[in-house]
Amino acid sequence: MGNAEPKEIESPQHVHVLPKVPSTDFVFVAEYHVSIDGIELIPRPTGDPLDPVNFSRWEKKVTLGIVMFMYFLFTYLTTTTVPSFPLLQEQYSLSYAQVNWTVAIPALGLAIGPLFWSSVADIYGRRIVLIVGTLIAFLATIGSAVATNYSKYMASRFFQGWGVSPAATVGLAVINDLFFEHERGQKVGLWVLAIDTGLLIGPLVGGFMSLVSQQWVAWLTAILFGMLLLLEVFFLPETLYPRKYMLSQLAGNENGPEKSAIKCTKQLPFLNLQKVPGINHPKPLDAALCFWKLWSFPNAIVIVFSYCFAWYWWILSVITYLPAAYPNYKPQTQGLLFLGLILGTMASEIVCSGALGDAIMLKFAKANGGVRLAECRLWLIYPAVIISAVGLILWGISVDKGYHWIVGQVAFFLFAAGVQVGNTTVVAYIVDCYPQHVMSVVTFYSVLLNLSAFVNPFFITPWVDKVGYTWTFSGQALISLAVIIPVTIFAHKFGAVWRAKRGDPSWTGAEHS
Repeated sequence: MGNAEPKEIESPQHVHVLPKVPSTDFVFVAEYHVSIDGIELIPRPTGDPLDPVNFSRWEKKVTLGIVMFMYFLFTYLTTTTVPSFPLLQEQYSLSYAQVNWTVAIPALGLAIGPLFWSSVADIYGRRIVLIVGTLIAFLATIGSAVATNYSKYMASRFFQGWGVSPAATVGLAVINDLFFEHERGQKVGLWVLAIDTGLLIGPLVGGFMSLVSQQWVAWLTAILFGMLLLLEVFFLPETLYPRKYMLSQLAGNENGPEKSAIKCTKQLPFLNLQKVPGINHPKPLDAALCFWKLWSFPNAIVIVFSYCFAWYWWILSVITYLPAAYPNYKPQTQGLLFLGLILGTMASEIVCSGALGDAIMLKFAKANGGVRLAECRLWLIYPAVIISAVGLILWGISVDKGYHWIVGQVAFFLFAAGVQVGNTTVVAYIVDCYPQHVMSVVTFYSVLLNLSAFVNPFFITPWVDKVGYTWTFSGQALISLAVIIPVTIFAHKFGAVWRAKRGDPSWTGAEHS
């Protein structure tokens, strides 16, 4: 076989070309040192064509697209049933509070799932976990379509969430495997865009599908999971790479790259059921143990907990109460009213969010002697939470006062735009804080995010019934402002100090161990 073609590394300012790497039937490692404006590349790259950061642009884009599709369905399945609430109430003889719980139960599955799947993905690889999870979600969705009673329906909804839950932790691990740190903000922004648009497009599509029946809302979701399963089986590569082991092959070898006896990434079996070689494998329960250990790391606790329980969970309040706020509209029209949320989410990601966060990080890194400081990402939170709060207050007033529906759309646009920026910023920040513990910190984030979504439907109904829309959603806005702004100020001022005093977690991600 001939020499492998050089690969290009994209950056905002330059394109760096990797040196040609000898290619035979074995894996060769040839470390190279390049930087972006004097800033070191992270992760530390190799010249190995099997290294995921060296995959072709086409492979990276396809893989990112598959991961985003799964993360889209992660929330799509939760909210697509909202416009068919009246049909579900009639079918199973439910109150509005009970039908609201049909959104909470899959969120519980989404919260619990990462505690199991994350360790498995660090043992057997990303690909097999995503395929098996999608298969479970596919079968559970069919179960929800044919469920004959409320208990069976709720059980199916739980396993839908549990099956698709690897999209959160394993999905982001795939992105971390594929891209350098300076590319991460934009890619994480696209990934977060997938979950936020799934959350909002679900009710839009569900409104039209409910014209056929509530069962067809589920059947369409099953079709989408079937499409995802085919894409994963035929186009998703393995990205768990034994980087530390491969780099260790260079030690003491001054005469060129050294032959490796292990197989990795594309060389693994089509459906790999063996432990990925060259990795220090965690135990199956390690993800759950690491989740509890992370409660002692202030950077993770302060930012993630405040975002999930003082900001993000209000989006479930808006989504689940939109049908009740506009009871005179047909389900398909109610679905169209989610367009304001969708447009706000997409506009914020296109205009700023991930790419702007990367630009801010690069600017401050240049001014700081080439050293990146994770807290530089947090500047975007201030305008984002203010915009979200304005949107919540405006929507609550518009419903109680009976304003034209376009006022509600403007409110939705503002609220969703802020949430999208906040979500992207929070995820990028915790990954920047602990780059060698991506699976652990994202598991922590995902569990808390979905626990907030699980809890929300249980308290929003009595809150709205007691004080109405204006004071409910104004109260939510005030809570967000009163918590998020002071917390972010403290994180800006003391975040680096917290990390220095607490240190890094004692464990590392599988790819770094």
